[in-house]
Amino acid sequence: MATNQSLKNQLANKANKKEAAAPTPAQTIAAYLKKMGPEIEKALPKHMDADRMARIALTTIRTNPKLLECSVPSLLGAVMQAAQLGLEPGLIGHCYFVPFKNGKTGQSDVQFIIGYKGMIDLARRSGNIESIYAHAVYENDTFEYEYGLHPKLVHKPAMTDRGEFIGAYAVAHFKDGGYQFEFMPKEEIEKRRKRSKAANNGPWVTDYEEMAKKTVIRHMWKYLPISIEIQQAVTQDETVRKDITADPEPVEYIEAEAFEVSAEEEEQPKEEEKPSNFEQESFDIE
Repeated sequence: MATNQSLKNQLANKANKKEAAAPTPAQTIAAYLKKMGPEIEKALPKHMDADRMARIALTTIRTNPKLLECSVPSLLGAVMQAAQLGLEPGLIGHCYFVPFKNGKTGQSDVQFIIGYKGMIDLARRSGNIESIYAHAVYENDTFEYEYGLHPKLVHKPAMTDRGEFIGAYAVAHFKDGGYQFEFMPKEEIEKRRKRSKAANNGPWVTDYEEMAKKTVIRHMWKYLPISIEIQQAVTQDETVRKDITADPEPVEYIEAEAFEVSAEEEEQPKEEEKPSNFEQESFDIE
């Protein structure tokens, strides 16, 4: 016959096992991504693989612990935006998932931001562009440009100390032989950065030069022979999805203390932390 103490021990052991088996936030997200596999596959362009997209998205999420603190629907919504546009998040620079504290709701959400390489990739899909690229310009470079009837652009980067960043330019060559170029000084780039809800967070902090080049390309967008479908794709830049089925919405208000991730945090994902808001979501894991 079991004694009271043995029963207590058995109950304690069961409780300990149950607690030990509780999934980490990263494991929870991995389960959601696995369940989303068929939807991701439907959304992706034919040349992309759903398993690869899920792996890259999970790696991106794991390397930024602040993403694991965000609402699950907005995080999965960002993954679906990347899938629908055929852009890979993370180091390749196609797109970024940026965590932020929503000052109105008080919860942490994820903003989807298209990167420089993502803008390049989308432009090339139009089929009318032979090549498109952008470069940063520094004060010690040899740089000349002029618009008008005979546009001119000359850029010879300094071989050693290039000095301070002074601006960026973008060039697009069309398949019919035409071309378009735009230069934007740092002052103008800064004005546009400050208008962004992610001005002091995410890629504007970690990849300033890439974002500067993207800003010029986006400014030049209206002059490019791009399809309506691609034009609409770019409207998803700097938006948030409340869940995977919702339409992208602009970020209305970000709390002053936006999330910033230190290099130490990026190197050491905090997977050992227990879920907080994950249990409150409406998704089911099988």
